[in-house]
Amino acid sequence: MRWLVFLCMCFCYEAMATDPFEDFAIYGETPVDNRYEENKGRLLFGDLELGFIVTTGNTNTSSAKLKTNLMQDLNNWRNQLKFDSLVKKETEESKGLSAARYFSSLQSNYLLEDKNTSLFLYGDYEFDKFSGIEKQASIATGYGWRFLETKKDSIDLDFGPGLNYQMMESKESNLGYLVRLALQWERIVSKRTRFNQDISAEHSLSGLNSRIKSETSLVSQISGALSLKFSYLYRYNTLPEAGKRSYDAETSATFVFSFN
Repeated sequence: MRWLVFLCMCFCYEAMATDPFEDFAIYGETPVDNRYEENKGRLLFGDLELGFIVTTGNTNTSSAKLKTNLMQDLNNWRNQLKFDSLVKKETEESKGLSAARYFSSLQSNYLLEDKNTSLFLYGDYEFDKFSGIEKQASIATGYGWRFLETKKDSIDLDFGPGLNYQMMESKESNLGYLVRLALQWERIVSKRTRFNQDISAEHSLSGLNSRIKSETSLVSQISGALSLKFSYLYRYNTLPEAGKRSYDAETSATFVFSFN
């Protein structure tokens, strides 16, 4: 573990040399604060995130996390592709135990005349060996609203009906109707730091599992396109498999590569 700590210290040295919150009070009041204007019309921009943990001794475990958030902001379309994975392996008395979670989603918003309102189409797929609901897939469509867009903030709201497919570890599967509500908020804290809050809720209209997912994160630039991200991810299922908890919580610190 010593080499991992040393590596993190090396990456963070430059970030500590300059206070990431140095212009907290005045940011958003200067012409250089044009993050959203710069990305308008871009074919592709977003983040690539990577982190891992290895422990040895009484317990031998390894965990790896890979996440992407890719976006397009075109004249009439705003598209977003997400992928999130967590793989954990534990070795105890030569018996290997492992679990994994994979989540991917794609959303396209067709911008209406005023550009702050849209019609969206959303789809996702999740494979999860942690919660007992082994597979889930959703598709939804409805109305999107960019509630706020300034030099410091961007808030998007989406609401609409859809369908949900679920398969438990027992291999029992169901198909039902749902209502989806989602919020994405990004706030530029300073030139080197940004805050993100993503919340999505899918309420089943057919008596099946409903789910809520919330991620709160702070991303601080280390050097160039490389940043350090601290995040808290909370997942809630109303009808988990027997013997499983209804929630999962994940706290992480990962490296993020941002590109335009």
